[in-house]
Amino acid sequence: MKLLVGLGNPGAQYAGNRHNIGFMAIDAIAAAHGISGWKSKHAGLLAEGSLGGERVLLLKPQTFMNKSGDSVQQVARFYKLIPADIIVFYDELDLAPGKVRVKVGGGNGGHNGLRSIDPQIGLDYKRVRLGIGHPGKEFVTHHVLGDFAKADKAWLDPLLDDIGRHAGMLLKGDDSGFMNKLALATKGSDEAKPEPKAQSHIRQARQAKPQAELPRSGPMADMLHKLFGKGE
Repeated sequence: MKLLVGLGNPGAQYAGNRHNIGFMAIDAIAAAHGISGWKSKHAGLLAEGSLGGERVLLLKPQTFMNKSGDSVQQVARFYKLIPADIIVFYDELDLAPGKVRVKVGGGNGGHNGLRSIDPQIGLDYKRVRLGIGHPGKEFVTHHVLGDFAKADKAWLDPLLDDIGRHAGMLLKGDDSGFMNKLALATKGSDEAKPEPKAQSHIRQARQAKPQAELPRSGPMADMLHKLFGKGE
């Protein structure tokens, strides 16, 4: 059995926050694999199902972010899970929006959720870092506790869809393959389309030059010169 944990804050007011992308990832996995029947247990919302033929538990701690470890530890102890059985999805400031990195072990990077989990279950669990971008040190709190912008849906929706679709690769240990699939899902979402070259109001107002050469003299030349002006 594997335990997949999404980190976030409980309550409708936080549901769209960047800090809650871990919850969003778990919901996407549940939707993709028909996992439902959420129950309030072990200080979290817990659901059980199957993913790629393997039994899994999905957990969204309801303890608020800085006490996430309380819920994770309770579930791990009850089901006798070791860190290698646990996968945690969370927001990562130090990755560009839509970028994903997977690793086992390491530091908490200042993330309060990991800071709570690490001392309670150990460090050797799998971490799925979901990039939300860094706004600058003085804006971090507002950024992580702010909702995703409408423009973010261009990369967020396909990212979450593919997390749900390909989560089984994480259970099989194919972390590189999982990251590649997600990179393809968001490819091009951050590539701005070239803007059409603006014309000055002077150029827009100016009459186009006729393609044929104008007669130099005579009645026809006089008429055309009145219509198009004399050549520059």
